[in-house]
Amino acid sequence: MKKFVLALSAVAAFAAFPSLALAAPGVDPQATAAVKAMFDAMEMRKNMTQMNAQMQQTMPAMMRQQMTAAIQADPKMSPEKKSEALAKLEKELPGMSQTLGKVFSDPALVDEMIDAMVPLYAENYTVAEIKQLTAFYQSPVGRKMMALTPRLTSEGMMAGQRIMMPRIGKVMQDMAKEVQKP
Repeated sequence: MKKFVLALSAVAAFAAFPSLALAAPGVDPQATAAVKAMFDAMEMRKNMTQMNAQMQQTMPAMMRQQMTAAIQADPKMSPEKKSEALAKLEKELPGMSQTLGKVFSDPALVDEMIDAMVPLYAENYTVAEIKQLTAFYQSPVGRKMMALTPRLTSEGMMAGQRIMMPRIGKVMQDMAKEVQKP
């Protein structure tokens, strides 16, 4: 689940790049062009494609984990039905993974995501600000930031989990005790 959340976070963070993106109706063409240039500087298309490939690799394990947990937690299923459902899951998972892989490897996915992101940036930044951001992403420190962001995001999420999980665990224990009271 951590990898899935990381991948989704990365997609959201990088979901905005390139020269093929089209301007949305009503968006200033200069702003659209500036955003496209910034996305080029950020190597958005390459980053999104890499993240999609990572998600494609991690999805089968996440699907197995989540579906197994759902099956095991179903109070309406007998142990025999759970075993049957788990066996069916193992049989069907390769096909589901292959279908999902087609979604992640479809080049139109990146294009559509970029098309959706261009107007968001164009509406929230001025052309001058976008040009400043582009200059930053083209600078050595901007390149370094882009290179380190995936690792820092992952490590930051792990640090957050280390801090949050004991607190969440305590709350869950307290809630369980409260629910069990007569």
